[in-house]
Amino acid sequence: MKHLIAPSVLSADFANLQRDVEMINASEADWFHVDIMDGVFVPNISFGFPVMEAVARYAKKPLDVHLMIINPDQYIARFAEAGAAVITVHYEACTHLHRTVQAIHAAGCKAGVALNPHTPVGLLKDILPDLDLVLVMSVNPGFGGQKFIPNTLNKVRELRAMAALTQPDLIIEVDGGVGLSNLADLVNAGANVLVAGNAVFAASSPAAMISELKEIDPDIVKS
Repeated sequence: MKHLIAPSVLSADFANLQRDVEMINASEADWFHVDIMDGVFVPNISFGFPVMEAVARYAKKPLDVHLMIINPDQYIARFAEAGAAVITVHYEACTHLHRTVQAIHAAGCKAGVALNPHTPVGLLKDILPDLDLVLVMSVNPGFGGQKFIPNTLNKVRELRAMAALTQPDLIIEVDGGVGLSNLADLVNAGANVLVAGNAVFAASSPAAMISELKEIDPDIVKS
């Protein structure tokens, strides 16, 4: 599959949220990436159901919801009802991960698991066949605008090789410091969904930046 671009709503202008959502609708972006932070699992608070529902009201593309929260199980059904197409929970936040993944599927959503930069991908070996997506964090979660951690490339390669044995259709998503300088390397390593926040919304033309990110041909860059 050609790589997908998921602009991060967290980097949008909240005073003009409808405008930015409609810009993403009209752009070449594929998903909306929605970060939910509780101020406990990560040292920041983002937004909750009212903003999520407002985004869903105008969005014409799938909502990729990333739960950076403790006890995500209690909110899965609510996020599904609010419009999530993909719900991703953190490995580090789930005591009974298989049960959580089952609950996401039961709610009618694709199930993803996110890994913090220090968490080895090998820990997902036993549950990988049950997952639709793995989100590899390429920065420490909680804040936008951080510098990309280079070891992410090795983790993506390892995960893609592991998935080839038990879950060849696995979607590998990368979030944090993604931009024009590293997107081709990430796709060549095995990633197929790239989350872009500051790279998009700090650009003079966010829609044009989305097009640039989308149109990068990793094979040409690699050669």
